Amino acid sequence: MIQATSCGGVVIFRGKILVLYKNFKNKYEGWVLPKGTVEEGEDYKETALREVKEETGVSAQIIKYVGKSQYTFSVPSDVVDKEVHWYLMMADSYYSKPQKEEFFEDSGYYKFHEAYHLLKFSNEKQILEKAYAEYLELRKANLWGNKKYY
Repeated sequence: MIQATSCGGVVIFRGKILVLYKNFKNKYEGWVLPKGTVEEGEDYKETALREVKEETGVSAQIIKYVGKSQYTFSVPSDVVDKEVHWYLMMADSYYSKPQKEEFFEDSGYYKFHEAYHLLKFSNEKQILEKAYAEYLELRKANLWGNKKYY
């Protein structure tokens, strides 16, 4: 079994969530949150910010750690046990540009219920629910967008 670690972000701008549409040779198709593999020498926050930037073109700020998800999947020669660390992030505009080299065909910001129903994987839906609840708490306390918070 191969152990793998990735990091990603639930990126929010004006209450809407950034999601990506991936279509890999019609084998892997669906809407996902931006995430990717930790590179040597990187901490989890650096990985999450880099992956969001690479996959979506968005320069986001980390607000707080949300949690991790775990899952396994098969590759031709083995089984991968993957752990993904997630961060709640804030963007500064609605701009996004999907990374074509990684087979992302579309990206955009969607209302919570739209993003939730678009997402392909249940573990990402659970992370979205948790991150959005944190976002609403911060907004209620007038801390969202307040530089003093982070």
